[in-house]
Amino acid sequence: MEESGGQDSVDKSTVLNVRPLRCLVPIFPSTPSFTSFPHPQAAAPFVCAPPSGPFSSGFVPFYPFSGSSDSQSMQTPPPFGFSGTIPAPVPISSFRTAANGDSGSCRRNSRGGSPSQFEEDGYSDGIHVTDAKDSSRAATKKKKIQKRTRAGSSQDINVASSDVDIDAMVDKILESFNLTDFDTFKRADGDKESVGYIRLIYDVLRRKISQIEDSKESTLGLTRRPNLRAGKILMNKGIRTNIRKRIGVVPGVEVGDIFFFRMEMCLIGLHAPIMAGIDYMGLKVSQYEEPVAVSIVSSGGYEDNSEDGDVLVYSGQGGNVYKKGMKITDQKLERGNLALEKSLHRGNEVRVIRGVKDIATLNGKIYVYDGLYKIQESWVEKGKSGCNVFKYKLVRLSGQPEAFKVWKSVQQWKDGSAARVGVILQDLTSGAESIPVSLVNDVDDEKGPKCFTYYPNLKYSKPVNSTESSTGCNCHGGCLAGNSNCPCIQRNGGYIPYTVNGVLVSQKALIHECGSSCKCPPNCKNRVSQSGLKVRLEVFKTKDKGWGLRSWDPIRCGAFICEYAGEVIDISRAEELGGENDDDYIFYANRTNLPGEGMLGVSNETPKIPFPLIISANDTGNVARFVNHSCSPNVLWQPILRENSKECDLHIVFYAIRHIPPMTELTYGYGSVPPDKAQQRKKKCLCGSAKCVGYFY
Repeated sequence: MEESGGQDSVDKSTVLNVRPLRCLVPIFPSTPSFTSFPHPQAAAPFVCAPPSGPFSSGFVPFYPFSGSSDSQSMQTPPPFGFSGTIPAPVPISSFRTAANGDSGSCRRNSRGGSPSQFEEDGYSDGIHVTDAKDSSRAATKKKKIQKRTRAGSSQDINVASSDVDIDAMVDKILESFNLTDFDTFKRADGDKESVGYIRLIYDVLRRKISQIEDSKESTLGLTRRPNLRAGKILMNKGIRTNIRKRIGVVPGVEVGDIFFFRMEMCLIGLHAPIMAGIDYMGLKVSQYEEPVAVSIVSSGGYEDNSEDGDVLVYSGQGGNVYKKGMKITDQKLERGNLALEKSLHRGNEVRVIRGVKDIATLNGKIYVYDGLYKIQESWVEKGKSGCNVFKYKLVRLSGQPEAFKVWKSVQQWKDGSAARVGVILQDLTSGAESIPVSLVNDVDDEKGPKCFTYYPNLKYSKPVNSTESSTGCNCHGGCLAGNSNCPCIQRNGGYIPYTVNGVLVSQKALIHECGSSCKCPPNCKNRVSQSGLKVRLEVFKTKDKGWGLRSWDPIRCGAFICEYAGEVIDISRAEELGGENDDDYIFYANRTNLPGEGMLGVSNETPKIPFPLIISANDTGNVARFVNHSCSPNVLWQPILRENSKECDLHIVFYAIRHIPPMTELTYGYGSVPPDKAQQRKKKCLCGSAKCVGYFY
């Protein structure tokens, strides 16, 4: 385009026929005869040499807030023509490499999208994309190594196909929660319940797909991305909420919520783009529309200063930061950067999500919603590359629950730079666990719970004869997901019940783990519950429920927490202990889960207990004895039968129902008891949940 002194000399029709990339569309200043592009997240403004004047009505000169004196002649068109229509989160099928590096479609050059990162399921975090300049050739090659997924239109992500009917599996999951026709109103504006359901459905589906893919041989050229595949399926079925973009609070999302995948944030409307770090929308200003930022993700991809719990210095996007082989350039005041600048002047709230390292994986991230911030100032400075980088100082609004600060405090306790207040014992287990468990009281002067002997396992006073023969497996190197000849896998319905990262796929009536009669090693993927604690736990004094249990570390949905340890007793001894103590520390495995106390899939299925297991942790037990009841629990209990040719080796194991942020109390539903025992065991419930029924057994 050539430089001109007037706007009318530009041949717009010629420019509009140019389509350099699928998701890059020229945008001109809004005029009565020009329809603005409806998807600001997917398009980059068309930049041309500006006219030198005189200017037509509505064409206002804009001087960058930190430009050189030589740039005073540079003019910027009026606010770009962003549509007021709220766009849907960027569909997976449109993820292609963009030219300037900051739309949600770019793999390498968008904020937070490290090209070689691997997420916690062992799958690459980099999206396998097709270069736009050779799309036809790449697509032809792609057809040779993959099948198209069944749901929705074609996609540019190579995901492994499966013989399993994924659609039928999805429908079954949705039916279990009556979500086959998701409410239209909840799709536009959600609530805590709908957000919770969608997150649970997404994670169960993702784990199911992971389980299926793990059982198949890897194929060269295929990128297994169950997190993206699960998200695509749900989006195509309309199972998402808060799709109406908004400034400020997102209904159903709480400050401190954590996410292990950015697709989760997209599905619930917290942050729409799954790669770009800046999400924005168009606001009508006079006769024009201008972009304003609604949320940002700071995950370490750019030169952010994120150490302060209340202040974030955020770097702008673009400049070819992650484009290998391309020269890094000055960032431009466009798209997300322009939206942040407009938000500075408007003073609107911006949601901030902070990415922290997932210590359980090599390169994984955990995303923490840290609440609402406001942009206080902005400037330009030289980055490490020597090029100009936009900087934005955001300050957290007061009166919000602590989120990122909690993470910082825990890290200081771990590295010894700060002392945990109220510590009574550094390690309640006296070395019985590989990870110490603190005993803390920062509420009153009580010095600890009543005395008991810490023991991390289950004690059988006498062997229980097995009703079924068990020969165990001969998998000397460990059970492999695709080994259909493994008897342990056969007993679990043809699959290992855990993902490659040791996460429980779904709750079952009974899970079979490898045991003493198996030849596989202790690190076998089917021995998840047998290697002790994985997270740093703390027994703490609650305000009104006695002693409770919480974790210093984040716990992801489906993760193993602990076993319920103690002594196996008979019913007569249980009734005796129950009569002596108000708090009897007895677990009855014949209890049944109440609605909402289990995980998706088969939460209404009665546990299959080979014999009436009763565990007493009154005198001997582990941390599980401190897990309190809640009518809205975040932990479930699962019966596990370990293969043993001599006797029945049954255990009760706790897993997370949903993602649990650090320092959140761990609770499970105590369930119901036989009607003849209900009245004598009924106790007042103090869980404080919105769904509290007022009592438990």
